[in-house]
Amino acid sequence: MPAKKKHPVLHTAVILALLGGSAYLTVELRKDEQAKAPAVQAVTDTPLLESSTGQKGGKQTWERLKNPERSVLRGEAGQVLATFTDGARTATLKGPSRTFTEPANTRSRVVTEDWVRLMPEPWRKGAEREKWFKDWFKEFYGSEEDDVFAFAFQYLEGAPVKKDDEGIAYAGDANFGPINPNGSEGNDLRDEQSDFYDYLGIPYTFRDGVTQQPETRRARSADCSGFQRLVWGYRSRYPLMSSDKSGDGLPRTANGMARSDVGTDIIPLEGVGAADRPTSIDVLQPGDLVFFKLDARTNQRLDHVGMYMGHDTDGHMIFVSSREEVNGPTIGDKGGTSRLDGNGYYASTLRSAKRL
Repeated sequence: MPAKKKHPVLHTAVILALLGGSAYLTVELRKDEQAKAPAVQAVTDTPLLESSTGQKGGKQTWERLKNPERSVLRGEAGQVLATFTDGARTATLKGPSRTFTEPANTRSRVVTEDWVRLMPEPWRKGAEREKWFKDWFKEFYGSEEDDVFAFAFQYLEGAPVKKDDEGIAYAGDANFGPINPNGSEGNDLRDEQSDFYDYLGIPYTFRDGVTQQPETRRARSADCSGFQRLVWGYRSRYPLMSSDKSGDGLPRTANGMARSDVGTDIIPLEGVGAADRPTSIDVLQPGDLVFFKLDARTNQRLDHVGMYMGHDTDGHMIFVSSREEVNGPTIGDKGGTSRLDGNGYYASTLRSAKRL
């Protein structure tokens, strides 16, 4: 009789064990699925870095700095809360920590308190006293609304598709460009010249009246400069030129951007040869555009552009760009690491930087 009483208990234990195992497998599968997609921005309520700005309250002071000319807002303990550069619309604001990852292509993780946003006007000395700035700062300081970094990561491998009210897919995993029939691995495998309107698949009329038509074969694709125009122009509303020569705003190509008068040159372009590599890159600030000379066949033209994000958790200076090797936007390590420090492929070919 006692033995018979144990069977229901044993039966229940087996069922619970099976259910527990099933739940564990489900959790592990979910973790696996989540690992395949980029962490667009994992925001934490408590900043993770020692430079934490903490709360918005307390005494705040303004300071003017040089090289480049800029205004810095400091908190009560002297910590930098925000940076505004003369001639540039880009503002870097401190806020809650975020972690950006790209498991598909790299183990690198960028943990940052920097939120990069566009102001409605270029900064100038004393602008902190002007109404337009006060209104803008009140709206965005401390805001967790998507910024330029968040926009950029919405196009990395595995990023989910997002559609607007008209059904246009404005975000999601982007390609670099269509396969080049005359190319090969490591040698123009994919065609360039895919702009943001190709990715969107819609005609786009620029401010100079020029209308560009998308190419079907370039759908969901954006080359290196097209990716920056997608993030800064279409998503963040920075003015865009229809080419390198027509209109006003951000030009079409990496070379056009680097040599244009828009924004503020942070690392001036001295030349495209190996001897013209910058001797110091410490002046870079998250959000800066960085320009490279990769291909001798392009002569004096700069041929790649990315956006600096800051240091990863291993201490390396990381940028995000659309690349042929990974086939789209990445901070990954295939075909040359996305590091600006050291003597790797991209570090050795960096030539200039600009703050929009």
